[in-house]
Amino acid sequence: MSELFQQEWFTLYGIPVLIALARIADVSIGTLRIIFVSKGLRLWAPILGFFEVTIWLLAISKVMENLTNPINYIAYAIGFSLGNYIGMYIENRLAIGMVVVRIITKRDSQALVAVLRDLGYSVTVVDADGNTGAVSIVFTLIKRSNIKVITPLILHYNPQAVYSIEDVRHASDPNFPTIITRRSRFSQFIRGVRK
Repeated sequence: MSELFQQEWFTLYGIPVLIALARIADVSIGTLRIIFVSKGLRLWAPILGFFEVTIWLLAISKVMENLTNPINYIAYAIGFSLGNYIGMYIENRLAIGMVVVRIITKRDSQALVAVLRDLGYSVTVVDADGNTGAVSIVFTLIKRSNIKVITPLILHYNPQAVYSIEDVRHASDPNFPTIITRRSRFSQFIRGVRK
């Protein structure tokens, strides 16, 4: 009697939980796979795709075996929704890739530019005309993981600045930000002395 009860309980509640977990896993992997494809990570996308489809087949086979239980459909939908959210959360935490930060400053941008260059970032400054007069547009290419370093600097040195951050699929120099080592500073010094 208790064995029959356990089997019935597992069919009613255990299988929906497994379906939801499988969908969370495969949709999270699928979300990461799509993001990796958009960033040009060609090696990781097919590997993730293999695991995504394998888990999906397991989940859909359990749903098809238990079509009489409507909780399975709800579990499938919940797993899909949570999988999208978790996949985006994981990708955001990984912070893979490069971004272009575009900063439009209404006041002098020299202090901000100097700090960014001291930190080793490549910075380009362009003078432009805005709606209210002269502005400076500051461009820098950084790793996504460094966004949390850059934004407080912008707000500290130019609190009224408008900035935007855009993903970059490919950059010609993958070593951004360029860190100036002591050796390269010494070689620059020697070259300056020789001139």
